[in-house]
Amino acid sequence: MGIYLSTPKTEKFSEDGENGKVRYGLSSMQGWRATMEDAHAAITDLDESTSFFGVYDGHGGKVVSKFCAKYLHQQVLRNDACSAGDLGTSLQKAFFRMDEMMRGQRGWRELAILGDKINKFTGMIEGLIWSPRSGEANDQVDDWAFEEGPHSDFSGPTSGSTACVAVIRNNQIVVANAGDSRCVISRKGQAYNLSRDHKPELEVEKERILKAGGFIHAGRVNGSLNLARAIGDMEFKQNKFLPPEKQIVTANPDINTVELCDDDEFLVLACDGIW
Repeated sequence: MGIYLSTPKTEKFSEDGENGKVRYGLSSMQGWRATMEDAHAAITDLDESTSFFGVYDGHGGKVVSKFCAKYLHQQVLRNDACSAGDLGTSLQKAFFRMDEMMRGQRGWRELAILGDKINKFTGMIEGLIWSPRSGEANDQVDDWAFEEGPHSDFSGPTSGSTACVAVIRNNQIVVANAGDSRCVISRKGQAYNLSRDHKPELEVEKERILKAGGFIHAGRVNGSLNLARAIGDMEFKQNKFLPPEKQIVTANPDINTVELCDDDEFLVLACDGIW
């Protein structure tokens, strides 16, 4: 049945956790899709005062969502803006950083590992021979150093992922969103959107797409992608004369900062299929 199964996979993965300030529960299910393309990150103690929660809804494959779940929160923390208290700027830079990190030999190798791209003859993960020597690996993890190899000119994955992230620090929530996963807060029994779906027909998205040389057909960017913003999808980000935020498809997130109050009950992050 193409990308769909004849019967859905209904087994659920669930977990919960807490620290002295927040509690969370999460659950994921593959459903009708041939592979599980969604990923998440739930980190109650990103640092001593910060919690991080993210939902990543992959399309065209699972590797970009898994890459974001593994690395995006690390990049938020590493950014100088985070320690200076500017979480919004730190989140924006982390979203763009995902696209940068997935390019080149290093990016190709990591995506191959996350995608379980195993050479059937050697039994090894393809590209592993091009890894840094073990003594160098730890020194290069944070800096994401350039690697020579047969995929040094890799422009990044053609698959992509949404990213909807909520960072809680003290009495503040900062939400960063690219795509159509959603964040909603329950305040005194009422649901309030903390994110906006980035669909191609929205005027601000349509204007950017057309200016960058793209088009919209049947509600899809260049007739194929039904999102206007996403991490990955590098085929839509090839204009060398435009900055990342002005490409046909951009990873640039909307940032929404909310002050918590006593009326706030819970927060929901979920991919579009849930809503």
